[in-house]
Amino acid sequence: MNQAIERFQLQNQLVLITGASSGIGRHCARLMASAGAKVALAARRFEPIQALAEEINQQGGQARAYEMDVTQIDVVKVAFDQICTWGIPNIVINNAGTSVSKSILEQSEADWDRVIDTNLKGVWLVATEAARRMIQAKQGGTMINVASILAERQIGGVAPYAISKAGVVQMTKTMALELARYQIRVNAILPGYVITELNRDFLQSEQGEKLRLRIPSRTFCELSDLDGPLLLLASDAGCAMSGSTLTVDRGHLVSSL
Repeated sequence: MNQAIERFQLQNQLVLITGASSGIGRHCARLMASAGAKVALAARRFEPIQALAEEINQQGGQARAYEMDVTQIDVVKVAFDQICTWGIPNIVINNAGTSVSKSILEQSEADWDRVIDTNLKGVWLVATEAARRMIQAKQGGTMINVASILAERQIGGVAPYAISKAGVVQMTKTMALELARYQIRVNAILPGYVITELNRDFLQSEQGEKLRLRIPSRTFCELSDLDGPLLLLASDAGCAMSGSTLTVDRGHLVSSL
């Protein structure tokens, strides 16, 4: 194998993926397993990740499922205790997220708490717990926080979501600064509108078509568009990268005003 290609491989690595039950998280699991990693699948819904773990194992990979609510520190710690009997994660992909679609004046305190607790607090709890485990084991590691292009631009109806993702970007940079001494890298990926089973109907609707026409390339992202950036940040190929944000949006952010 070409030496440059070898650097993207993840043999002997244990990857923890939150929000692994669907969409980007499920795709990450399959991708990391295909690159040779063991994958610890975490989500609040256990049945989907158990089924995904069985699928990966049947295809020759290594995967285990762990129930985790990223908003509850006690639950996060218990899940890490279980995962660490398999090994200390070398790579953490903070993907768990949610959104509430309402105008800013209709968003309730409960809506705010639900989104911020999952998208921002959840990333914080998982990342800091992972860092403690890595440091205690005297091993380095890498974290990939899944943010969004809405961390840098605005759209109506999802204010708490956009605010939470902007916070994730700043959290990523601050963690990168403080954890560098422990050889822990922290980066973020900013996906644009990625077609998944959850949003396919919307993106194919009349409203989705209007959105597509505002993208300079006139195309939405596919899940496979994330493969290169994710493998770069997770592997030795990105060993000099920390505090970076990689935008994957087919040019959406460079659209003109």
